[in-house]
Amino acid sequence: MVRVLENGVFEADEDAYDGMNVHIKEPMDSIHFVAMLRASISLWTKQGKRGVWIRLPIEHANLVNAAVKEGFWYHHAEATYLMMVYWIPQTPHTIPANASHRVGIGALVINDNGEGEDICDAAVREVHEEAGIKAEFVELLAFRQSHKSFFGKSDLFFVCMLKPLSYEIQKQDSEIEGAQWMPMEEYAAQPFIKKHEMFNKIAEICLAKKENKYSGFSKVLMTSAKRTYLYFNQKQFTLPEN
Repeated sequence: MVRVLENGVFEADEDAYDGMNVHIKEPMDSIHFVAMLRASISLWTKQGKRGVWIRLPIEHANLVNAAVKEGFWYHHAEATYLMMVYWIPQTPHTIPANASHRVGIGALVINDNGEGEDICDAAVREVHEEAGIKAEFVELLAFRQSHKSFFGKSDLFFVCMLKPLSYEIQKQDSEIEGAQWMPMEEYAAQPFIKKHEMFNKIAEICLAKKENKYSGFSKVLMTSAKRTYLYFNQKQFTLPEN
């Protein structure tokens, strides 16, 4: 059910990325829909929101054309609904494309002082884009899988260890709030890390890696027509020569 607030805007759920999620469940005519949409986007713009997501069930397909004319575009479609999205800031949007699953990358970059596409390439690229640090892949330390997460898709998150090739941080303001070098122990001791079960476990793994008490998966390029990396623990197992 779509609830209308007194100021004529849609009631929407806010996500973790300053986005607003509107679920259309009741019949609406396009004129009323556009009026509410404009009022809502005006309010959310003043509030500093970024993306606007509208889930249109197939029975409300009459609103698609109106949404497109207001600047929305298709994100993905399922058998029973169409998801449309709008980007508020006057900057290139950072809305992820739809996929059969979602892959997230977390990177532990350890320098000589002990501070702290393909999975390996994605980790290197993300660190360079968001922190300005050039690095090379060392190991895949851990990964997490959860079901029915991002738009009902499977969510995969990989934690990679990288070796820095540069050290000056140049953070991407549109993506991250802050970036700095810190001892791994200091990172792991933060209250936010301690109270979050998964982050705390990842920090424990990273500390064990720093102390050479843990070995992750390194990459091996498979010699085939299509480039493929196989990740495995080479310290525990060695592939036989062809």
